[in-house]
Amino acid sequence: MQVEWLYSGDPWANSYVAGNILVDAGVLPMDVAPYREQIDTIVLTHCHFDHIARLKEIAHMCSAKVAIHRADSRGLADDVRSLALNFGGRSPVVKPDILLSDGDTVGEFTVIHTPGHTPGCICLYSEKDRLLFSGDTVFADGYFGRYDFMGGSRAELEQSLTRLAALDVDGLFAGHGEPTEINGSRCIAAALALMKSGYG
Repeated sequence: MQVEWLYSGDPWANSYVAGNILVDAGVLPMDVAPYREQIDTIVLTHCHFDHIARLKEIAHMCSAKVAIHRADSRGLADDVRSLALNFGGRSPVVKPDILLSDGDTVGEFTVIHTPGHTPGCICLYSEKDRLLFSGDTVFADGYFGRYDFMGGSRAELEQSLTRLAALDVDGLFAGHGEPTEINGSRCIAAALALMKSGYG
């Protein structure tokens, strides 16, 4: 599967185009514009502002449905839950079209609920292509997401990493940093080992 990495610079999160799906919507709409005709669904890995800042504009431009885990859906209209004020912004106030749950499918991907960074964090996994879109749960540098924001939990994040470590992953496409197309499982294992060591 061809994955296009979209990057608008810090502090905005990465977005990715995979077929008809856009993963996260913090990037500039002009970065998404070349793919506007193929995108019909925007899947949000969680509700933090750096991942949702341009959601309203991008959804309108692409005429796309918005999907988010039900536990994070309130963050699309809540400046505290979304951390919008930390970025000097306001939540996009978008009503999601699809409320996701663990085990749902979106296109070729399975939704994996990975709480810890936020209550409604998700990853998208393609078993066929061994690809994982991991949001801020785990990164390709072998580190894991923060758990000190509202709704975060170190214990839940460790459980989520343990679950991800059981997957066969080559491509790891995270919310921040450079993605990797090889050895994704090693990155996840390193993050889990780091957490179990007591770091963070």
